[in-house]
Amino acid sequence: MDKYILSLICFLPLVGAFFILCLNKKYEKSIKSVAFIFSLISFILSCYLLKNYNAFPIIAPKEPSLYAGYDKNSFLELKWIDTFNIYYRLCVDKLSVLLLILTGFLSSIAVLVSNSIKNNIKGFYALFLLLLCGMNGVFVAGDMFLFYVFWEIMLLPMYFLIGIWGGKNRMYAAIKFFLYTLFGSVLILLVILAYYYKMKALGFSNDAFNIAKIIEAKPFYQYGEISLIQYLLFFALFIGFAVKLPVFPFHTWLPDAHVEAPTAISVILAGVLLKMGAYGFLRINFPFFPEIMALDGIKLFLAILGVVNIIYGALCALSQTDFKKLVAYSSVSHMGYVLLGLASMKEEGVNGAVFQIFAHGISASMMFILVGVIYERAHHREIARFGGIAHVMPKYFAYSMVGFFASLGLPGLIGFIGEFLTFLGVFSYSKIMACIAGLGMLLTATYILLTMQKVFLGEKKEEYAKFLDVTLVEKCTLIPLAILCVVLGGFPSLLINEYMPFIEMYKYIMNF
Repeated sequence: MDKYILSLICFLPLVGAFFILCLNKKYEKSIKSVAFIFSLISFILSCYLLKNYNAFPIIAPKEPSLYAGYDKNSFLELKWIDTFNIYYRLCVDKLSVLLLILTGFLSSIAVLVSNSIKNNIKGFYALFLLLLCGMNGVFVAGDMFLFYVFWEIMLLPMYFLIGIWGGKNRMYAAIKFFLYTLFGSVLILLVILAYYYKMKALGFSNDAFNIAKIIEAKPFYQYGEISLIQYLLFFALFIGFAVKLPVFPFHTWLPDAHVEAPTAISVILAGVLLKMGAYGFLRINFPFFPEIMALDGIKLFLAILGVVNIIYGALCALSQTDFKKLVAYSSVSHMGYVLLGLASMKEEGVNGAVFQIFAHGISASMMFILVGVIYERAHHREIARFGGIAHVMPKYFAYSMVGFFASLGLPGLIGFIGEFLTFLGVFSYSKIMACIAGLGMLLTATYILLTMQKVFLGEKKEEYAKFLDVTLVEKCTLIPLAILCVVLGGFPSLLINEYMPFIEMYKYIMNF
């Protein structure tokens, strides 16, 4: 099974979508159960993949060093489109496997929190599983053509999931998401075509789309000089992935998409889709151009963008009156730490950026679920109208304490570790950048504490006096996330030790 486990992880959600389409729409519980089961299977298979991981060695005469660090057991390479030498090539490193686990876990959580979906349930869950197929495919593709196919597969399901099941301005948010993402995708496609023709010209026809071979061959760096075409390709890829992260000024689609999306889709947006931008930087963009990333001017430019994300996102969050929009802008701010850590090109900074990918995926997902819980009862998200919720919903308040303080970066919770490691790396790169970025932590504490005060503290309001505390299903979604916030905050080595082999390979490729 190991040889085809990546194919199973990718395409079993499609099988689930087919089952759902075959069910009668009146069997709503069965439809939701199928969606949950296939999301859970994806998670379980990903955990199995991690448990049985067996990496190609970095140096060994009888082993292909081209795939050093990748899992030997699950590596698969089959001829797909003969005419253009396109391969069905699937491979994973430790980062990919952990992101598959995160995707399967959050997808299962998202299915549980989708109780607010009342119309066309059959279509919703079928599209959700199609989206899961695309997300998993991005993390396992070892071929640029295949990577682009999966990257695009995600676009349409997300467009419809927001556009059909979203809020009152859902079509505006869905179209904006679609256009921004499509713009980034077109730039990525142009770079793929450039590499295809360059690799063919250099005699690498069979590996023209092979991501690992492109990193090894450096086709546009043949004469030891950085050419204009390299800069153009670098920034085209950067913008393509920056839209997804999102990086200022390509971030404006995100708050609208979050506000209008159902809670389940907000969980996937924050927990998985934003991480694909960071994954694109780590797996493709920066490794394709290590010589450009070594330039002080480029590192400074990316670090400035990261700092702008942190400060700008926090200031925007501070000014919000809509609870969900505040959480959305906090995502813009927190993903700035990822870009800042990568820009430092220091081991601690990159380590912090990778940890922050997972930390934000867990804490932000928990915050969006918490917002969804209170919205289901109050039917509004105006922060100023709340107050005294802690008196009425003490268990909800307890979960909120964990989620909000994890997002704040309180020591002992998951949000602290990534930011701390990022600052370690950035401080050794630029003390000025570290100090400016530090203001973001102060702003984050300000908007988190003010929001908690306005929503949870104060006198109990009569209009909220009969609110039910968290239900069993809500507990099933919040408790696992809360446990991860505490456990990985107290024992970060559980996660760091797993992705450390990727950091070592990334250092080798990037030469820092």
